[in-house]
Amino acid sequence: MIITHPLYIAPIPLYVHLYAHKEVFIDGDSSFVKQTFRNRATIATENGTQTLTIPVIHDGRQPMRDVRISEHGNWRHLHWNALASAYRKSPFFDYYADDFAHFYEERNGFLMDFNLRLHHMVCELMNLEHTCSILDKSAMEREKNNITDLRCLAEPKCIADAPQPHTAPYYQVFALRNGFIKNMSIVDLLFNMGPEALLVLRDTCNNAKTALL
Repeated sequence: MIITHPLYIAPIPLYVHLYAHKEVFIDGDSSFVKQTFRNRATIATENGTQTLTIPVIHDGRQPMRDVRISEHGNWRHLHWNALASAYRKSPFFDYYADDFAHFYEERNGFLMDFNLRLHHMVCELMNLEHTCSILDKSAMEREKNNITDLRCLAEPKCIADAPQPHTAPYYQVFALRNGFIKNMSIVDLLFNMGPEALLVLRDTCNNAKTALL
């Protein structure tokens, strides 16, 4: 089992680990940290990568579970337009568009709730079976020898620098222009590969196991 922060359409490496472990605890008690994947996501566009940031209301000391989403700057409209612009030519964007669109039309007060609802939907679309529970300190103490702590994956620097399973190659819309860009948000894999997204996670896990032999 793994522990992670509730991330906004999280990077693919988290889902690779989730495929391997099948059980995840969500840490909502640790403090919110700016400029992390708690409220940011990176997508692949025609001109390279683009970071999408959800504006939040916090006092610098709040636990993640208490951080509220700000409606400043019409961010929902901007994020949805960015996703549509980046992926409208991908094979499966139209297929999944309605599943995502309503998230950018409604108002959801808490960032953690918003992130987790997106996460559960993504897992359902990929048929990624897993259990997801809010971190309970007694459970963590009981299972501490069986837990892999992946909370560092909230940090962009950790994603860039830490040894991650090498993502099995998959189709990206702008690969001929920009080359294959690794560690994108899970939506990059889903919109480009559709039902085969789960196979990419599987192959990445198998590649990682082979590298350890």
